[in-house]
Amino acid sequence: MLNNEDGKQINIEIDEQTSKGIYSNFVVVSHNESEFVMDFVFVFPQQQKNKVGTRVISSPAHTKRFLMALTDNVKKYEEKHGPIPV
Repeated sequence: MLNNEDGKQINIEIDEQTSKGIYSNFVVVSHNESEFVMDFVFVFPQQQKNKVGTRVISSPAHTKRFLMALTDNVKKYEEKHGPIPV
């Protein structure tokens, strides 16, 4: 169980297929006034065409919260494991 911004608990379930996840080493981000679109891709070396593995569409406010959560987690990761090279 997780808490949302209001402190209310949210019950989250995940099916077996989704829990396996997909690997992505490339993302295309686009946006308009009302949403952000993130297309996650696994780019295979020496392959001409690569397909989007998943598309995430999110509101600007949620995208900003996602960015903040990623920033916080990268900081914690680097404190524990050292800098991530870019």
